[in-house]
Amino acid sequence: MISIGKSLKNYTQDADKSVSPQHTVDTATKAFSRHGGSILSELRRIDTGRLEIPVYLSISGVKARETMPTRKQMGKGSTPVQAKASALMELAERFSYFSFVQNQANFHSMPWNQAQKTFNDSLIPLDEIIKSTGDDISTELASKVLSLVQWQFTPATLIHKEQEVQIPFNWFKKLNEFNGCSAGNTHEESILQGACELVERHCCAVIDSSQKITPTIDQDTVNDPVLSDLINRFRDKKIKLILKDFTLDMPVPTVAALAYDPATFPGLSEIVFTAGTATSPEKAAIRALTEVAQLAGDFESAGNYEASGLSKFSSLDQIAWIQEGPLKSISSLPNIANQDMGQELKDLCQALETLGFNLYSLSTHNDKLNIPAHYNFIPGFKFRERTINAGIGLITGRILAEETEPATAIYGLEQLSELLPGTFYQPFFQGLLNIRLGDHEQAVSKFTEALPLQPDNESIALCAFYAAYALTLRQKWTDAFPYLNQAIACDSLVKEYFNLRGVAFYKQQRYENAINDFLKAIELDSGSAMDLANLGLCYLETGKKQAARETLSKALELDPDLKFARKKLDEMTL
Repeated sequence: MISIGKSLKNYTQDADKSVSPQHTVDTATKAFSRHGGSILSELRRIDTGRLEIPVYLSISGVKARETMPTRKQMGKGSTPVQAKASALMELAERFSYFSFVQNQANFHSMPWNQAQKTFNDSLIPLDEIIKSTGDDISTELASKVLSLVQWQFTPATLIHKEQEVQIPFNWFKKLNEFNGCSAGNTHEESILQGACELVERHCCAVIDSSQKITPTIDQDTVNDPVLSDLINRFRDKKIKLILKDFTLDMPVPTVAALAYDPATFPGLSEIVFTAGTATSPEKAAIRALTEVAQLAGDFESAGNYEASGLSKFSSLDQIAWIQEGPLKSISSLPNIANQDMGQELKDLCQALETLGFNLYSLSTHNDKLNIPAHYNFIPGFKFRERTINAGIGLITGRILAEETEPATAIYGLEQLSELLPGTFYQPFFQGLLNIRLGDHEQAVSKFTEALPLQPDNESIALCAFYAAYALTLRQKWTDAFPYLNQAIACDSLVKEYFNLRGVAFYKQQRYENAINDFLKAIELDSGSAMDLANLGLCYLETGKKQAARETLSKALELDPDLKFARKKLDEMTL
């Protein structure tokens, strides 16, 4: 069980920390160096220097790449040392989380009905599971549905009561992915940061989906010297900056920042839209502005950032709603700042409880690093990347279709269909299971059956994509195009859709079309090594050898394990 004690702030310049950024850098560097370059391969600065807001990148080593999906982690701050500390701690939190997930000794696997008998009152209330999706389902029916799956139970702490409860970890992992991971110099610092990030994602999801008009923060009311300096760095470069109050009714302030450079947009820069949450409005705004710098490439590098908590805009017409709203002083935002981060965390949890929300946290401490790390979640909170149709049946069906042993999955999906008849996702999950079973023809049939049942464009796009994918597994590349075109028409912000259509074009030797799709995939995710490698192959096929060499080299920098890219590059140098 986690016990919240005192954690005094000894650094408060651009972030609230228990120790100085240099102390964090020294501690983290020492922890990583004990493992050679297997966890941290490299730490390097990547900003151009134009904004004078430093951005660092921590590059994952071999062991880290085997453990987690991310190859690089970005860190930001108003000073180089804080940006270094941020990048290192980002690696620490992710390595700790994914190491925890892969260690089966951390979990006890059982269905929900067995967990009710095993854990009794120490089991997380079923109401919290239902609340986590906003589902309209009785506890009796929810219990029956959840009992179709083996859940990975592990202890977590209900923070405001310091009470240990057993939680189905893979439920929250499937629902939230690794949203909620945190690391810090102390347990209190880590959990507080994680909680603030959850508040940030929730507020952003609510406002982004509804395009709710919110107040604009009057930048002339800022007195904090660090925040004023950051704002002036944008003004000096004539970059348009809008700060918004995205706090809603939360007890801590969330500040959103939208920025673009009229001189370089859209040729060399993008509209950047992000947010920050902290216990004081000034620290929230600082976090938002340094996040802008992290994503923007100094508004001159022609980079492409991947949207996460908020939508990404491609034209100024799309931001009209953000420019609306009355002016307000930054000091009018909520402020629960305290010299003791433990007290801040307690105050936050108590305030959340009055709103009907509970913060849970579990330690993902990794012995290899010995850096406090946690996984945090708040049932009922939203985040933008989650499907709007998430529910007890959908999450359960997804686990049955994707992860459960086939014979059990077949039976489980049949039972799910009886408990929740007529759902839009039932034939879709049967299609996923058919892919696992190798019955690709039946998979196409199921996805085709599911398509007209889907409730929104995002779901239609996903279903069409999988129909196309099943066809490509049968080498029916031409037949896949209508489904891929439908997927992209319904949701043009998913790189995988462009990737698969690019591969289909490549297979048909339509290399210019493939180039366009791989470029679009890279625009959506500039760190996609696979798409870069595929683009390099297309350049090679069209006689653009120099472009092919540069693109394949860049792909291998991101992922040295791409053997086909290495082979082609080696052949070009012979």
